Amino acid sequence: MRTQWWQDAVIYQVYLRSFADGGDDGVGDLAGLRARLPYLADLGVDGLWLNPCYRSPQRDHGYDIADYFSIDPAYGSIDELAGLVTDAHRLGLRVMMDMVANHCSDQHVWFQQAVVAAPGSPERDRFVFRDGRGPAGDTPPNNWHSVFGGPAWTRVAETDGTPGQWYLHSFDSSQPNFNWRNPKVAQHFDEVLRFWFDLGVDGFRIDVAHGLFAAEDLPDAPEYDDGLPHHNDAMWDQPEVHDVYRTWRAIGDAYPPEPKYFIGEIWVPSPERLRAYLAPGGLHQAFNFDLLVQPWDAGRIRTAIDAGLAQAEVVGSPVAWALNNHDVHRIVTRYGQRQDLSPLDPADMIAAARRRGPVDFELGSARARAAAMLLLALPGTAYLYQGEELGLPEVFDLPDAARQDPIWVRSDGSELGRDGCRVPLPWAADAPAFGFSAPGASAEPWLPQPAWFGRHAVDRQDGEPTSFLNLYRDLLRARRTVFNGTEPLRWLDTGGEDVLAFARGHGICVLNFGSTPLQLPEGLVDAVVASSSGGLTGAELAGNHAVWLDAARVSSTSATSGWGLTPELAGPVQR
Repeated sequence: MRTQWWQDAVIYQVYLRSFADGGDDGVGDLAGLRARLPYLADLGVDGLWLNPCYRSPQRDHGYDIADYFSIDPAYGSIDELAGLVTDAHRLGLRVMMDMVANHCSDQHVWFQQAVVAAPGSPERDRFVFRDGRGPAGDTPPNNWHSVFGGPAWTRVAETDGTPGQWYLHSFDSSQPNFNWRNPKVAQHFDEVLRFWFDLGVDGFRIDVAHGLFAAEDLPDAPEYDDGLPHHNDAMWDQPEVHDVYRTWRAIGDAYPPEPKYFIGEIWVPSPERLRAYLAPGGLHQAFNFDLLVQPWDAGRIRTAIDAGLAQAEVVGSPVAWALNNHDVHRIVTRYGQRQDLSPLDPADMIAAARRRGPVDFELGSARARAAAMLLLALPGTAYLYQGEELGLPEVFDLPDAARQDPIWVRSDGSELGRDGCRVPLPWAADAPAFGFSAPGASAEPWLPQPAWFGRHAVDRQDGEPTSFLNLYRDLLRARRTVFNGTEPLRWLDTGGEDVLAFARGHGICVLNFGSTPLQLPEGLVDAVVASSSGGLTGAELAGNHAVWLDAARVSSTSATSGWGLTPELAGPVQR
């Protein structure tokens, strides 16, 4: 039985900067989101997760935080955030924020104090400062690479103008790492959590939750001898991190009327290491990225699902699934590219979801629709990324001058980065900026929208029964009655290696990954609840399409005529 709201919830990720602009500056904000909350409620989601909207110089668009206790003026104010939470709760939506505790902005007052303080001072001890190597300290303290490219160390000038110590940054040089071995850092974040919880926020997604601590002796990474970045065990996933999350969990559990919720963005090389984050008293969930990065292949997808379900059984917490987010290329594009079936690099899984190459958009769209049906039929929590419900492809052809992602900048353009999945949403096909900004706004959106975005606009899809948007609305309505949120998944044997089919509760999800049509068992056609559109002809399911069935709609005899179905599937749905 479900005991917490998040255990079978669908949560919508809002990249605030690109969702809706309630003003005229071309940047999405809280006012724009508040005006569009009824859209999310009508879509049928249970909550929303806000990417960082704290005060920030926006070098990494909010993931470089200058003040954890305020809202960036470009997005609004604390009062508007509190109003958003109230409005959302009135509509039955929970609100989650993003917590970035591995690093802050170099404009944070603590780091500004550290730069002008002396080596060894209390101010510097709140960050990871070290002397350089070599006679003059000209070489970084170790050979670590930044995730965004280039060295993970930047040197400061001391107050007398001479070259001084180096500070660690796992990402951009504008994002210095905190020293979590300093108790003042832990105390600071305890206060941050309580501040936002007191305003009514329902939980946090934790950015780079496997970070916070690096190995205390900061050893060189021997695998860097080839000059290329690889996974660095000493930089991530240190055992001390689990004490932090036990403390956070205790803080969240103390809030009535229901405990606050924590989910981690955690990239670790093995299921065993992930389980430590989900131990009793730790985080409630971690994203299952294994499914997100898989190619369009029935065997690979099933293996990822089985691994996630096995993990859930061990830790006693439902899986959190996603197919898109703000860090990867959109699935319409990924599934429309040539599929790479080579093994994933466990040290860089995300690379599989950021490939370039030609795209068959018609094929990618069909597969993305089918994948949505798979995602929303799985047991556990589902996360949707804004624009996913519109079938938006990745925008590959942004002008170089318009790109702002630090990955693009630090890689000298060799990596496209993440701007292409962050282009502002199209709301109205014939409006300026496709309705992203308020009427009469003169500023262009912060990232340029391609002309073809109009085809995906909300108003154009709203009245089209077979649109992406209405498919998601239909699925989110049907999900609650067809697929019991806590019922276990049971695979069905269809006899086809390119087909995945499973039963859960009274619901059945069938997805044909191949090109050969699949014949549904006799009698099940009358049980169709939803299809990914255009793929079902009589009892024949076309390749790259999916269908949902409700066995409660048919008799026991016809429902059990194939695939290993059992008579227990028929009958009234139990909630």
